Amino acid sequence: MLYYLAALREYWSPLNVFQYITFRMGGATLTALGISLWMGPWLIDKLRTYKISQVQRSYGPPTHLIKAGTPTMGGLLIFISVVLSTLLWARWSDRFVWVLLWVIVSLAAVGIWDDYIKLVQKRPEGASSRLKLTVQVVVALSIAFYFSIAPPNARFSEVLNIPYLKERYLDLGVFYYVLAVLIIVGTSNAVNLTDGLDGLAAGNIIFCALAYGLFAYAAGHAKFSEYLRIIPVEGAGEISVILAALVGACLGFLWFNAYPAEVFMGDTSSLFLGGVIGTVALCVKQELLLPVVGGVFVLETLSVLLQMLSYRLRKGKRVFLMAPLHHHFELKGWAEPKVTVRFWIISIVLVLAALASLKIR
Repeated sequence: MLYYLAALREYWSPLNVFQYITFRMGGATLTALGISLWMGPWLIDKLRTYKISQVQRSYGPPTHLIKAGTPTMGGLLIFISVVLSTLLWARWSDRFVWVLLWVIVSLAAVGIWDDYIKLVQKRPEGASSRLKLTVQVVVALSIAFYFSIAPPNARFSEVLNIPYLKERYLDLGVFYYVLAVLIIVGTSNAVNLTDGLDGLAAGNIIFCALAYGLFAYAAGHAKFSEYLRIIPVEGAGEISVILAALVGACLGFLWFNAYPAEVFMGDTSSLFLGGVIGTVALCVKQELLLPVVGGVFVLETLSVLLQMLSYRLRKGKRVFLMAPLHHHFELKGWAEPKVTVRFWIISIVLVLAALASLKIR
């Protein structure tokens, strides 16, 4: 919204700064951070008042029993901060703004419903897995359908850019849209699985958002995309404004979610956070870098799949002490903050490896 103040620059020249994406990225980050920090104490107090808190399950790590009673649905902080900051700082005429807001609102809605059933109605099973998966698939199909008729770049609509190679592409044809659905649904669930330790999911989302924010800015800039030999995407620069808001919102949430957490995000935001990162990868045509940028989320998901397969195929034998992977290291004796920080370090290294692809082409 503030972008349109630039139209009044002939009356007051400083308003010209609102047309610059970099300025609005900074504004979006600070606004989302400010909203999170301002709303945080009030929201946590309300969640405590209405007893919307964590119910610790008996099959989790024993050290997590002390977390029972911690307010949950704190993901509302991230959701509200991101949406308000995006509406304030992004350019409303850009189609990617509404694509990502659709993903955020839709997946947040099913996450809120799931948390409401578990925490307010006190039904530990929450919303059915079928319902959550159905909503995720419908949202992903809607994005895939939209990109089939209005692709980010018409020339490369069904093509994957192979990273670390100079102008090498893989044409999938109609199977690209199958992959698009799998990416959105997969990342949404991967972040949900990772949300098991204080600060773990939010911290890793920050690193992913920073990386894809740079890719979005470069893809939306004609000269940068040509110089870096990446697929140009008109209007992709506005995606970096939304991701900047996401970074600010997650930083604000981390203020309260850092160990020992005062509040947990719950499915309220974990589902849409992953969905947004997956959708952004499609928007900026950097799909194959997603397993690198989000490597921690991939490892967490693979650990769950391997554990399930091993248990079924090897007659009850497990690969890990407990899945997802972060619980395995907890049971090996690592303190929770150590697991979180070490996973952050891995994420930072993987993000740097992904960004190195901009020069290794």
